[in-house]
Amino acid sequence: MERVVEQVRALHRLEPATNDHLAAVRVALSVAVPSLFLLALGRTDLIIYAVFGALTGMYGRSEPHQLRLRHQGQGALVLLSGVAVGVALSVNHVHSWWLVAVEATLAGAGSIYSDRVRLKPNGPFFGILALGACASVPAAVPWHMAMVIAAASSVFSILVGFSGWVRRRAWEPGATRKVPRRSAARRRELVVHAARYVLAVGAAGTVGVISGSGHPHWAMAAAAVPLAGADLPSSVRRGVHRIVGTLIGLAVTAVVLLPGPWSLPALYPALQEPGHRAVVLALLVILFQFATELFMTRHYGLAMVWFTPVVLLMTQLAAPIEPRVLILERAVETLVGALLGILVVVAVRRPGSRKRPAFLGQGPLLRLPRRPRH
Repeated sequence: MERVVEQVRALHRLEPATNDHLAAVRVALSVAVPSLFLLALGRTDLIIYAVFGALTGMYGRSEPHQLRLRHQGQGALVLLSGVAVGVALSVNHVHSWWLVAVEATLAGAGSIYSDRVRLKPNGPFFGILALGACASVPAAVPWHMAMVIAAASSVFSILVGFSGWVRRRAWEPGATRKVPRRSAARRRELVVHAARYVLAVGAAGTVGVISGSGHPHWAMAAAAVPLAGADLPSSVRRGVHRIVGTLIGLAVTAVVLLPGPWSLPALYPALQEPGHRAVVLALLVILFQFATELFMTRHYGLAMVWFTPVVLLMTQLAAPIEPRVLILERAVETLVGALLGILVVVAVRRPGSRKRPAFLGQGPLLRLPRRPRH
């Protein structure tokens, strides 16, 4: 019973602040400059590519400048790979089952790479989110132009992250990022964890396609979230945070998009005009991304409250659809995907797991051979 109470308390715990406002400002600036540039050009439909490139700034937030530079370069590879594959699928009008197969495969490959270089935030989540989002909107520009926008935004975010060095000139000689040494046991752990990503993302995408959803990639992204947890309890918490945070974030999105006396369109009638609407949505994307990064390491659920409207608003800028359908599908797909992700975490144990928390039972659904001791 004590463990149950402990886990419930952990769901609400807000971790101590560690200069989160500085990281939030860097990421917001990385998103704002390319987004405002596209806004000035009247191409708010391209902001989606700029935002995913700018998310490079989320990596290496607390590291010395030379390590952050390398870490963000590694994060950029994951993000730009997702954008490149997603745009290629969109250009070639590849959807449904092919999207599921490609995204599940990239999730597995991204898991191995992310675990090998120890990316923070963990796992390939943002890469597969970029893939699905870019694949789901019509390509308004040629493939290479979308990549130029994403790559330029990524480079700008790296420059923003490194700009502090110019002011402080603080360089730590010999500083290195800690990466576990390679071994047979480590390779097996990477492969098994990647297989869990393929299983969870593939299963969520399959359910999304069979259900007839227009956005199965949301279920696939949600399924990847619990797998980034360090252990079973934290994985389950991440899944719960994903569901609750997304549902609250959808309420925020509804205030922005849906008509009604309580909504933003009612308070600001000019929002009904397409030109003003695009400007307001673009500015809200920047504001909400700042709030997302402010809470990303302190409370994942609160971060999702603000990241949910970021994704939906830039999707609306790229390819508008009926807001009610957008919100409903996001709610259903997130619930299905997160639950499937939690199920995979519980069913398939990581090598080296010894003990399962009492509140989840006495044994795994599928026990894999234990990691050998050295």
